[in-house]
Amino acid sequence: AHGEIDPKDPLNAVITDIELAPVNGRGNVEYQHNFYILKPLDLGKGAHKVMYEPPNRGGKTFATLNRSPAGGALTNDPGAITDPNILDNSFLWPRGYTMVFSGWENDLGPLTGLTATAHFPIAKNTDGSTITGPAYEYIVTSGTSFTLTYPAASLNKADAVLTHRVHLDDIASVVPESAWDYNADGTAIHLNPANTRFIANDIYEFSYKAKDPTPNGMGMAVVRDFNSFLRHAAVDDVGTANPLAGDITRIYTEISSQPGRFLNDFVHLGFNEDEGHRKVFDGMMQWVAAADGLNMNYRWSDTSRTNRNRQDLLYLEGLFPFANVTTFDPISGETDGRNKKCAANDTCPLKMEFYSSNEYWVKAASLFHTDTKGTVDLPDDAYSRLYLLSSKQHGGAGNPASFGNCQQRLNPLDSAQVQRALWIALDDWSTKGIEPPPSQVPRLADGTLVPVPDPALTGGHYVGIPFVTYTGLKTTRYRFNYGPDFYSTYVPTINPPIPAGFNGVYEDNPQLGPIYTSYVPKWDSDGNEIAGIRLPELEAPLATYTGWALRSGTWANDGCEGSGQYIPFAKTKDEREATGDPRPSVAERYKAFGQYRSGVVNAVDELVKNRFFLCEDTSAAVKRLIDAGLVAGVPAPKGTEPMYPAIPHCN
Repeated sequence: AHGEIDPKDPLNAVITDIELAPVNGRGNVEYQHNFYILKPLDLGKGAHKVMYEPPNRGGKTFATLNRSPAGGALTNDPGAITDPNILDNSFLWPRGYTMVFSGWENDLGPLTGLTATAHFPIAKNTDGSTITGPAYEYIVTSGTSFTLTYPAASLNKADAVLTHRVHLDDIASVVPESAWDYNADGTAIHLNPANTRFIANDIYEFSYKAKDPTPNGMGMAVVRDFNSFLRHAAVDDVGTANPLAGDITRIYTEISSQPGRFLNDFVHLGFNEDEGHRKVFDGMMQWVAAADGLNMNYRWSDTSRTNRNRQDLLYLEGLFPFANVTTFDPISGETDGRNKKCAANDTCPLKMEFYSSNEYWVKAASLFHTDTKGTVDLPDDAYSRLYLLSSKQHGGAGNPASFGNCQQRLNPLDSAQVQRALWIALDDWSTKGIEPPPSQVPRLADGTLVPVPDPALTGGHYVGIPFVTYTGLKTTRYRFNYGPDFYSTYVPTINPPIPAGFNGVYEDNPQLGPIYTSYVPKWDSDGNEIAGIRLPELEAPLATYTGWALRSGTWANDGCEGSGQYIPFAKTKDEREATGDPRPSVAERYKAFGQYRSGVVNAVDELVKNRFFLCEDTSAAVKRLIDAGLVAGVPAPKGTEPMYPAIPHCN
């Protein structure tokens, strides 16, 4: 697709550097992007509703929601799926949804293939000269070179600094100029001698003078205009027919992680209002985006970055406003909310803000529902509901047989069943006016949202488990200093925002700027979180699950990023006493099969009753959970006890 944006339109003027982008004879800024549409062959038999996804770094992420194959070619080309069992058992296709995907990130690759990308022009000074400025790269790679987000303005190494450290809180050492070089055109750096590898998992940071910024905020206008075209136009400007002309009654977004932060900014900056002053998206399913933006709308931004305990901390992700509801921020002196602009002109989408425990530990998610000083709980606004999936790691279910880079096994809790139920609730909210389930988040008022507990209280071990280290590591959100005029121009003069004399310690360090107070969910004696949507694995537990994890090996006790932990209970009292584990064993918890089975059935039934599970997902869930219990040491059923009973609210 080829499009153009009027930089003088007030709806577009918010895009940083749009006034410096080259224009065509009509005074508009041109761009390109690719797209993918999968629609019913007969639109008349469809739902007249679109699931739109702005892909994550070019790749499609709908499969978890859709109950279809995840990973590999079939994820990026769902139209190639022909297996009738997959099609019939999927979630969206039998319901008649059209799927639309389109590129919004600049220059992720060629506009071919099945990944979604976009191409934006290079901004220039008003006299036509090249724009240069301070740029920054956080580098964790095992490769022999690293491609820069923006090319270097010169190959003079005196204008750049490369540093290296092992742990986040180490003081970085400067890599000598002789030990690294640019490639011939200044688009990448490598270590010397040639073909030397960067040390895997170590931290390198590169500050340099860059050139040729692109107005990355154009991606928001691209998404707005493409979806508005599909919804309202009969043909494009050269007469090509709109393949969805006259069909769409609703567009709901589906995302995982990064593009949800993009959509947070999309709404906040007013892009859910199209150029005809109509609403673009009716609803948004925001999975693991929480309180952060992507903040692509500043010069030298990098849309691929994401802050976590150890990575990308000096990129502008956590910027006020954090909450949908309008609040006052004493640090910036601003009064704002993500829904403030759209509420003023009735263009707000309905939003299901659905996220994991990991977002509290590595994304400061509590700022979504407290004031910026962390003193009071915030109410819901009219357009959104917030749901914590308790004790869950970021993203999809982890493989409990794998440790990854972490000290403990990966957290296998799955978001899919709850996500599908919330999708139905979102549709009912939009089409029928049925209120969705109430928000489910930890609160200051009831003591389920707390400061990070002191690790000394349990001897540096999580809930006293001797073989599980707990350091209390949590990401801090700062009001960074990118230069005196940054927050009015969004052009940094300091990048990265590290002050002179920085001592290398990131957590709770006011040197980096004023700190926003944030909290974490409180947990029970097993280490499982109390508030939020609690899956059956927490109501009839066989293990401890956390949304945070620590790295192993040389990098021990640095954050293990989006990963959580799966820490099974011992099968017997003797086994747990042998390791000093204070958590009751499986045998101590469940004296008979029926006791565990009832716990599972009651937990699933409660989720159905509260509209957090669909009946179509219950049979597989009950079977999986009961089978897992038998493997974990729950006593086997006796006589004619039913193995997998039906769920009462599904009869």
